[in-house]
Amino acid sequence: MSSPSTPSGGTTIRILPEVIGRGEIEARALIAGFHGIGAAGYWTVKFLIQELKAKRVCYIDSEFAPAVSSTVKNEISTPYELHGAGDLLFLKAEVPPLRENETRFFRELSQWVLGSGIQEVILIGGLDESLRSDDTKYRLVLTDSMKTGSHGRGLEAEPVLEEGRMIVGPVAVMLNAFQMGGYPAAAILSYSNTERIDPRAAAAAVDFVARRYDLTVNTEPLIKGAEELEKELVGLAQKDREKGGPPGAIYS
Repeated sequence: MSSPSTPSGGTTIRILPEVIGRGEIEARALIAGFHGIGAAGYWTVKFLIQELKAKRVCYIDSEFAPAVSSTVKNEISTPYELHGAGDLLFLKAEVPPLRENETRFFRELSQWVLGSGIQEVILIGGLDESLRSDDTKYRLVLTDSMKTGSHGRGLEAEPVLEEGRMIVGPVAVMLNAFQMGGYPAAAILSYSNTERIDPRAAAAAVDFVARRYDLTVNTEPLIKGAEELEKELVGLAQKDREKGGPPGAIYS
């Protein structure tokens, strides 16, 4: 995988450090997930980075990045970073931009991706589980360019999002940009609980990514986490019933 280039022109996006290279990225795909329903996208990417031991490739800086910093394994973790494992890149988005900056930030990020040399993008989000009409675990939304040639192979029989359903947030902004830019991209929307973090939704997305890119990833930790969370919620509900109060809820 070669190093990312630094974009130019009317954009606030900067890829740092600039000295690591200005050529195209030789990456098969970029996997991106965000905070949303069930936090499915965020936890999918976080889990894949951990399981694949992906290494930080670069930082994504912008005047629209929130004023937040944290530490991971005694190193500073910035709001937006690209991590790499083999020929795959992962966008780690620790926190969302402020609502008033969200659309512009993700439009600019999409424009950078369009000129980066990355072959395709997988966007991951959550879908309200009350909309489920069968036993499938997710729905796909594909740009026109993702339906043709080598990009479309293996996607023919996948469940697609029903007409009339609305997509909102970063996934929608980037899908629109990639569709208009004639770029191959897909959104995988895992059916998720709308009131809490949903590890099962993340596991479904991880399984899809693993199948598409021939990865060996064990989702058992996610399933175990889901079972423990569900057990805890049952216990909380039981305590509420014993107290005679309203049902409790945990919100992500």
